[in-house]
Amino acid sequence: MLSWLAEQKIAESMARGEFNDLPGKGKPLIVEDLSGVPEDLRMAYKLMKNAGYVPEEIQLQQEMVRLADLLAACEEEPEKQALKKRLSEHQLRLNLLADERGLLTNPAFRQYEEAIRRKLE
Repeated sequence: MLSWLAEQKIAESMARGEFNDLPGKGKPLIVEDLSGVPEDLRMAYKLMKNAGYVPEEIQLQQEMVRLADLLAACEEEPEKQALKKRLSEHQLRLNLLADERGLLTNPAFRQYEEAIRRKLE
């Protein structure tokens, strides 16, 4: 009964043209792959993403990729050393966060550690 009522209201709204100017009309839906996120955390992750929140681990990883790119392009030794130092500091912080959250002792992490490291490089 409730689904029939919902369908009725949708049909009435469509007849009035209330759906004609919606953003993205005529374009395919963008479906996010959240299969790697545990089902009970998917809604929380989606809310955080929509709010613009980025976990510190992700920020560190993004910065480490940027620093590695700069290091590869750098030709001056003093700047190379400074970049290496910052990269090491970020790696240390990332390791500390992983340890705090128990990621390093998680059996799933150990099983996929090498694949994860290759993916992040």
